[in-house]
Amino acid sequence: MTAQEKFPDPLMFTAADPLRICLLGYRSHPFVGGQGVYLKYLSKALVDAGHTVDVISGPPYPELDPRVTLIRQPSLDLFAVDNHVTALRPRHLTSWSDFFEWWSMLTGGFAEPYTFSRRVAKYLKTNGHKYDLVHDNQCLGWGLLTLQKRGLPTVATIHHPITRDRQLALDAAPNWKHRLLVRRWHSFLGMQKKVAQQLNHVVTVSEQSRKDISEAFDRDENDISLVYNGIDTETFIPRPHIATKPFRVMTTASADQPLKGLRYLLQAIAALKPEYPEIELLVVGKLKEGGQTERQLQKLQLQDSVRFVSGISTDELVDFYNEAAVVVSPSLYEGFGLPAGEAMACGCAVISSDGGALPEVVGDAGVVVPAGDSHALQRALQKLLGDPEQRRELGRKGRQRILERFCWKVAAREFTHYYNQVLGR
Repeated sequence: MTAQEKFPDPLMFTAADPLRICLLGYRSHPFVGGQGVYLKYLSKALVDAGHTVDVISGPPYPELDPRVTLIRQPSLDLFAVDNHVTALRPRHLTSWSDFFEWWSMLTGGFAEPYTFSRRVAKYLKTNGHKYDLVHDNQCLGWGLLTLQKRGLPTVATIHHPITRDRQLALDAAPNWKHRLLVRRWHSFLGMQKKVAQQLNHVVTVSEQSRKDISEAFDRDENDISLVYNGIDTETFIPRPHIATKPFRVMTTASADQPLKGLRYLLQAIAALKPEYPEIELLVVGKLKEGGQTERQLQKLQLQDSVRFVSGISTDELVDFYNEAAVVVSPSLYEGFGLPAGEAMACGCAVISSDGGALPEVVGDAGVVVPAGDSHALQRALQKLLGDPEQRRELGRKGRQRILERFCWKVAAREFTHYYNQVLGR
């Protein structure tokens, strides 16, 4: 059941019934990942719909619309320090959250979802009366159950179960020591599963994610609501004045994360080099020195054909999309697939894998190939690079599909209706 079917009239509640909404994100900068993008645009869309929105976030902090209030919830932010071992200070010993965050990192764990939820529960103990509803963005920490027990209506978005990330990382681990580290890092999943089971209100972003969450977290599919992600169709737009580079292929991928399937795209690019010696791949992501991706680039002799960019602005990202002849989303699994949607909104021809929810987003407005199949990627790229007319047609269809189904204005209307149902209005 889609959100439209469950909530047939999303225009029923708009600015005439404004809500006071508190959004939560344990780390929310847009460049950290899709969760940061989600928080940025959902908060803006809800304000546009007439609601009052505060965002409570840990560092790195989000970029928000000026009408959205940011409430900083500091953590130790151990990823930003030179040496997390020496990051502990005497004052941190007075806080269980601070100490546990440090100790967990020291022993190979990731505690931010747990510690952030504790800090939020403490803050909202005295400030929760300011809000009609709290909406968590995949923290799924014990603190959410504390809020629920206090009677504060609490909703959680689960983009996809991180169990998928863990399994793919385990499959790619070179030895038992690495597998042990992967399991330790993902030890927060036991907490997330129990919280997901006990929360009264859970929402997700695709049909595929709903099925996967049900399976991974033992929660009935019918007890998981669906509101599709949106794309900022006012920012991600075609820019006709930018010339397309006819042999530029673009992807967004965190290097050395098996989930993103970059290795299969690199194999496809290497196979196309003899036919298209001018082919170039632009990767929006950071290359890890000495990592698997760097070793693969050397093995395939692609060092001069692949470029990595990171820390770019949204405006630069839109320019890159418009320069690309083809944008590829080779992920083995996506709970939604924001990069594919952004590329389509920019009028790009898109090739995507069938991993997770990507086919739901791309539909018939792109080329869909089997996940993990470098030969299929090679054939699809070969066809599109040699057919400018088909690229233009896919770009036109992709933009139209995003405007009709996946813009943030639609998402905000559906969430408004969903919130009011949660509140019994």
